[in-house]
Amino acid sequence: MLPSFSPAATAVATPPPKPIPGGYGAPVLGPLRDRLDYFWFQGPEEFFRRRAAQYRSTVFRANIPPTFPFFVGVNPRVVAIVDTAAFTALFDPELVDKRDCLIGPYNPSDSFTGGTRVGVYLDTEEPEHERTKAFAMDLLRRSSRVWAPEFLEGVDDMLAAIESDLAAGKEGGASFLVPLQKCIFRFLCRAVASADPAAEDLVDRYGLFILDVWLGLQLVPTQKIGAIPQPLEELKHGAASVAVGVKDHGMSDKDAINNILFLLGFNAFGGFSVFLPFLILQAGKDAALRAKLRDEVRAALERHAGEVGFASVRAMPLVRSTVYEVLRMNPPVPLQFGRARRDFVLRSHGGEGFSVAAGEMLCGYQPLAMRDPAVFDRPDEFVADRFVGAEGEALLRYVYWSNGPETGEPTKGNKQCAAKDVVVATACMLVAELFRRYDDFECDGTSFTSLQKRQPS
Repeated sequence: MLPSFSPAATAVATPPPKPIPGGYGAPVLGPLRDRLDYFWFQGPEEFFRRRAAQYRSTVFRANIPPTFPFFVGVNPRVVAIVDTAAFTALFDPELVDKRDCLIGPYNPSDSFTGGTRVGVYLDTEEPEHERTKAFAMDLLRRSSRVWAPEFLEGVDDMLAAIESDLAAGKEGGASFLVPLQKCIFRFLCRAVASADPAAEDLVDRYGLFILDVWLGLQLVPTQKIGAIPQPLEELKHGAASVAVGVKDHGMSDKDAINNILFLLGFNAFGGFSVFLPFLILQAGKDAALRAKLRDEVRAALERHAGEVGFASVRAMPLVRSTVYEVLRMNPPVPLQFGRARRDFVLRSHGGEGFSVAAGEMLCGYQPLAMRDPAVFDRPDEFVADRFVGAEGEALLRYVYWSNGPETGEPTKGNKQCAAKDVVVATACMLVAELFRRYDDFECDGTSFTSLQKRQPS
């Protein structure tokens, strides 16, 4: 039975608020110590887990990177949140301002995005937010006809490359990382940007590596790892998608192009590149799960003329649950941020309240929030069928990977990922296509060690 708890900010029949535990330490040494813990001595998950245990609270104060001495003028002080109840404050536009805080107190230069403040850096109250969100939603809607076939064509090329490497007897198996990234890059260019990267040899050969560098340079202050121009400006064949922004949404050519490239490169390519390898790895190390997935996929495809697509994967509850569980355990974006618009009381489980002051930065760490023992049974275990059935589906409201609950809907007035549903469907299509082709497969790390082609039944 799911626990009941008050919304993240309420004052109805609840205890009086109390100060937030924790602290920031001395002005220089405190942030530096937390930086070393975050990157080197503990790692992000243990960093948040230890402090929650130390303060006996799922809401506490801490410093997060980037910090002095490597970055000046950046305030690393945050109010950390690691439970599902308090986390919902980050989705409430009346409570938090999302302006320029996609990756926290550090804001990359807009030279990375051609001088445009793209949609993800805009707050819902800024005039351009609704326009750019509507544009993103429109592009996804228009791509729906070609999304599945373009993705499956990319998967076909990926698996052909992997089969070739396996046949060549490469030591350690056939790595799927680069073939997967090529698949993701080419299909997204065609589906989202209406551009074929094959038309530009430089882009087709090196585009995914350019994006990797571009992403890394923006995130390096917040990750353990100079500005460059907006990447892939050579991709000049997406005129139809640019026209949608200009004619239908009143955007300039420059802003339409920069928003398309950011949507393609940061949101889509970056997210899929993090998420899909975890999905392959999880299935690749669990023989019992693979057998169940294979049986479900083939039964569903028999009812859909053997076609992998949006309709057929909706009939695969275990596949979908497996995808949701990967997103719960390994969200593509582990941190969510928002700055308090006003003083308010942040409510956790049981109505426990904490006083938040206007201007304070809230930092939700999803990998712990979505393993909240007050909500999830066996929270640290991967349970593939966790979200199957009525009780399982009820838990989806606590799955927050998309900057909102999985049961929510992206709108022009909120910050939830416009591609929330298509991301899940695409991941399901990858699983379905694997079991349409193969009776079984095995992985070791990020390499396939075995692909057993389907035998006639």
